[in-house]
Amino acid sequence: MNKVVLQNGLTLIHEKKEGIITSFCIGFDAGAGKEKDFFGAAHALEHMIFKGSKNRSEYEINREFDNLFGFNNAMTNFPYVIYYGTAINENFKEAFSLYMDILLNPTLSHYGFNEEMDVILQECKEWREDFDQHCEDLLYGNAFSSRRIKDIIIGNEKSIKKINLEALKQYYNEYYVPNNCVISIVTSLDYEEVYEQVVKLCGQWKEKPLSIKAYDYEINKSGIFINEVYGLEGAKIEYCLDIHHLNSMEMKALNIFNMMLGQGLSGILFDEIRTKRGLAYDLSTIIREEEGIKLFQIKVSTGKSNYKAVIQIIDEIFNNLERYKKLYEESYMNYLKRLKLKKFLEIEKSIELAKKLTTYEIMYGTAEKVYEEMNIDSIISWEILTTVIDKIWSNKSIQVVI
Repeated sequence: MNKVVLQNGLTLIHEKKEGIITSFCIGFDAGAGKEKDFFGAAHALEHMIFKGSKNRSEYEINREFDNLFGFNNAMTNFPYVIYYGTAINENFKEAFSLYMDILLNPTLSHYGFNEEMDVILQECKEWREDFDQHCEDLLYGNAFSSRRIKDIIIGNEKSIKKINLEALKQYYNEYYVPNNCVISIVTSLDYEEVYEQVVKLCGQWKEKPLSIKAYDYEINKSGIFINEVYGLEGAKIEYCLDIHHLNSMEMKALNIFNMMLGQGLSGILFDEIRTKRGLAYDLSTIIREEEGIKLFQIKVSTGKSNYKAVIQIIDEIFNNLERYKKLYEESYMNYLKRLKLKKFLEIEKSIELAKKLTTYEIMYGTAEKVYEEMNIDSIISWEILTTVIDKIWSNKSIQVVI
């Protein structure tokens, strides 16, 4: 992997990977977590970037994307916003030039603004129709009072209607600057060729001072929150446990525990809740390690009459971990192999690797962390693991949607 910082502060990451395609991801430390007065502005700006540039109309942009890319998209998260795509090698220069044109020269005009905001309002309404997502949104809203994650990424209907073009221009001018940008390119093309193209298109991009906003890691409110949602036939349960205070060794322990607890058909949760008792039709665990979030979450879909029993079982698992010590010690190497396989699969596709390199550089200041996460050969003792679990289990938020 080659990594270089241009004179204007832009970070370029080049990863050599043989093949006929080039994937790249252009990211900014400009996600929803940076918003101040207009919740949803980061996401709205992402939409408006594609509405036209000084050199291309929206129609021309859409047509060129279809002609040049096999796949392209954009996404706003709490810690970042990214623009990415995959093209064949011979189209890399044109494809990259197209993206840089819309990012460096957006018109951000009244053309299409009202229509695009209507699209986002509709997206906001449909967001709540995803019951799993809605359960998570309610959990964050009930568990936190000051963290940005208490409100959904795209904003609510009231905040979206407040957004105006001037707010988007201000957000763009503040955060869409080279010293706040990371570009990762995964390709078989030589580094020199890629570097030359990036310098050609981005070298004159002017650096600007950045206002650094630290993330608020307000501790989640402990308790059970129950909300009724019209149209849901069953029940959704979601836990969140704060992990922002864990060090790197403790995070490794949590990753191993995650494999043991909720990953696969042999996980403890699946065995205790689904296999033995038939109380759930879907369950999972996830580590949200992104900046501004940093939570360990447990998700269960069950029947309305079963949610209390499911919560009781999960409590029993965590309060009686000692009975799983033998299983942990006997299966440790298997958990380790499965975790490594999972990490490798996450970056098997070149576009996923490009996205990871960019977002990790933005969030952690080091794209190398993508590969460091696979270096987990050290043995985590049962005592270390249980100490970590005790540390995070003492304060849990539980959301129930029925």
